[in-house]
Amino acid sequence: MLSTMPSFAAKQVLKRVPTIAQHSLSVVPFALKAKIITELLSVLMKEQMEDEELGFLIGRWVAIKVTDFNLSFEVSYDNKWLVREPFEADVTFSADSIALIQVAAGVEDPDTLFFQRQLCIEGDTELGLEVKNLLLAIELDQLPTFMRKSVEQLARGVATLQRKSSEMLHQKNASL
Repeated sequence: MLSTMPSFAAKQVLKRVPTIAQHSLSVVPFALKAKIITELLSVLMKEQMEDEELGFLIGRWVAIKVTDFNLSFEVSYDNKWLVREPFEADVTFSADSIALIQVAAGVEDPDTLFFQRQLCIEGDTELGLEVKNLLLAIELDQLPTFMRKSVEQLARGVATLQRKSSEMLHQKNASL
């Protein structure tokens, strides 16, 4: 379906989805967001939790900012996931939703996005590297099928929309 979408429509979808998501997320109570984030982390990091690989997060807070969704939160781990509203994190990861989807799907490496200035890491560099390495250790194959397929489809959809949107730009430049 997305492959047949006109390039103008693809550009509009890429432009409008963050605005819609931003509005939708603004009406969701933080407690519900925190519960969802906690559940997602528990599924994503199940193996690391079982292998006791998260000790470096005890007493440390990692902020995540999804810039185009205006979504910010902090996470820590102390034998369970802790999620709070932004306060005073040790390290902060900031990116737009597309960059984060690409990382989650394994389509893009966080280092590449960092050097392309699409992913910003501020604060405790050592903790930031440990978190980045933890994220890279997540194997999509170990995720529940519905979650893995959702992330993969979302990444493919975003790539298609970006390609279509880029086609519009190339067509516009060719006509000049």
